[in-house]
Amino acid sequence: MMIYMVVWAALMLIQTAILNYYQDIDLFASLTDAVVFNALFALIGFNLWYVLRYNLKDKQSLFDIVTNHLIASIITIALWLSLGYFIVSSLEANNAAYLEFLTDSLPWRVIIGSFFYLIFVLLYYMILYYEDLQQKLKNEADLNNLVKEAELNALKSQINPHFLFNSLNSISSLTMTSPEKAQEMVIKLSDFLRYSLSHDKNETTTLRRELENTERYLDIEKVRFGRRLRYQSHVPESCLDVKLPNMILQPLFENAIKHGVYNSTEEVLVELNCMANNDFLELHITNDFDPEAVRPKGEGIGLKNIKNRLEILYKRTDLLEINFGKIEFEVILRIPKI
Repeated sequence: MMIYMVVWAALMLIQTAILNYYQDIDLFASLTDAVVFNALFALIGFNLWYVLRYNLKDKQSLFDIVTNHLIASIITIALWLSLGYFIVSSLEANNAAYLEFLTDSLPWRVIIGSFFYLIFVLLYYMILYYEDLQQKLKNEADLNNLVKEAELNALKSQINPHFLFNSLNSISSLTMTSPEKAQEMVIKLSDFLRYSLSHDKNETTTLRRELENTERYLDIEKVRFGRRLRYQSHVPESCLDVKLPNMILQPLFENAIKHGVYNSTEEVLVELNCMANNDFLELHITNDFDPEAVRPKGEGIGLKNIKNRLEILYKRTDLLEINFGKIEFEVILRIPKI
């Protein structure tokens, strides 16, 4: 509103100078003319905003739009000139020279009024289309967020049933051979699932909490695999409070066990190393494996799941790296610090 008033004040001063200097109209009459006509069009132009908003509510053909604006411009200019002529002629009733100029100037005032109307219409259409564009972008962003949330929920829903199936099979076997271990697995499984169901709206957690849950998972697997599974963690304190997607580590450890422990009769070391810099939290998960054993085909649902989640969350495809060595399998997970 302040800018609007400043622009019209500048136009008043410019018109006053032009009339006084080039048309030899006295200063008071020039100022009166400029103030009255510009103030009237400023008021009328401001109200054109509501006319345009009303007209844009319904879809109209190009012919209807042009016709409506032609009629609106005629009414606007006629109203502007009539009011302006009446006011300034009343104020300058004794100024014969100015009244003669006022009558002679009506044609070019019509042209100026048409130009003002066109400027208003173009400006208002730009504002309306900008608002419409912003609303569409907001709606699109809201829709994308809903789609992303649905995709993340679908991906996360693949984790629990996959793990739950294996755990329940093991519990079923242990109930006959080792009821104490079966009970232990049920308790740890309950804690694990409780964590997987409790998450914030941003689907993030700290590395500290994620590691606590991962260790619950490994405790369950140790009940299944016994001495064949050994776990070591090397995580500095500076890494523990970094944010990362929740339930992102468990599939990696499940994959390490799949590649290392399943096909081994010897002890297999699963090791976690963590390092952080200004841009990334970097996690290395390695495990030994028997080079003579048949390797599982494909990357498995766990790694594909994580790749998809990272791409959805961070819009990057380079955050998960998989390395096969001669006797070691390594997965490198990079989490951007954003």
